[in-house]
Amino acid sequence: MIITIDPESPVPKYKQIINTVTQAVKNGILRQDEQLPSINEMSESNYLARDTVEKAYNELKERGIIKSVRGKGYFAQSTASNKIKVMLIMNKMSSYKKIIYYAFLKALGDAAVVDLFIHHYNALIFKEILEENLTKYNYIVIMPHFYEGTNKVNIRELLEKIPSHKLVLLDRDYPELPGSYLAIYQDFEKDIFRALESGDDLLEKYRELVLVFPVDGQYPPEIIRGFKSWCISYRKDFRIIDNAMNENIAEGTAYIMVEETDLAELIKKVRNSNLVPGKQVGLLSFNDTTLKEVLADGITVITTDFETMGRTAAALLLDGKQIKVKNPFTMIRRNSL
Repeated sequence: MIITIDPESPVPKYKQIINTVTQAVKNGILRQDEQLPSINEMSESNYLARDTVEKAYNELKERGIIKSVRGKGYFAQSTASNKIKVMLIMNKMSSYKKIIYYAFLKALGDAAVVDLFIHHYNALIFKEILEENLTKYNYIVIMPHFYEGTNKVNIRELLEKIPSHKLVLLDRDYPELPGSYLAIYQDFEKDIFRALESGDDLLEKYRELVLVFPVDGQYPPEIIRGFKSWCISYRKDFRIIDNAMNENIAEGTAYIMVEETDLAELIKKVRNSNLVPGKQVGLLSFNDTTLKEVLADGITVITTDFETMGRTAAALLLDGKQIKVKNPFTMIRRNSL
């Protein structure tokens, strides 16, 4: 097989080798056990440093696209073994996470095999999963939300152990990480600020906003910062409470709920108070579901697009991209606000 390198291309030369060999295997140009040029041959024929060729071949080996035989050289792997091996580590399997998961699987199709692990927000469990499986997969896709064990585990150090070309972050970025890696993320602080800003005409009639935000640490604290920032900017009275159980509903108040249990509790309280949602009291929930479209004549939501997150992650992973993409976040207007 002849591999040519375009010296004028902005794509790094080692990636050009990776892309060319990968496509050749997929298209049947390189068949099972067919030999590739040696590192020296590739280096000499394309005026490349040996380190450049070696880096490309090592990554191709990690992806399972080629294999090395001691004393003989490098050879193409079979089509069956060319399926990308993906480890997906999620914080939990909620209804929203299922949307991401199934969109991710569907978009990958037959190109990959995905093994799912759940860390339950526990950094120690995450550490154990990662250390046991780090070298077994071509890609490691992680939702890095933790609240247990983070005083015993340095999350950044763990993530840095993953080669950047293997790392994919979902839902939340770690901007302090070095190197280039793939991330499809929410910007929680700016997202809630901009979503509330887009609904300023609906919120104008309420004198106070209340954020119902659990204290168990499962949710990003950036949500609180974005909420406070909007209220201060738009001169709204505001409170933050950890649950709705003891809340006394008052006319002129709008509630923003992170958890569905608090949404249900407030709907009951509003009904008992004979106040009209969307006129005398406001209800705004995080994350859309089909149920919220019909519940209480329609619940207004601020939500990311979970299906798009899964599809985007799969598409960019298959293209070998190492970029950061902010996932869409919006307010869906219904009758409760």
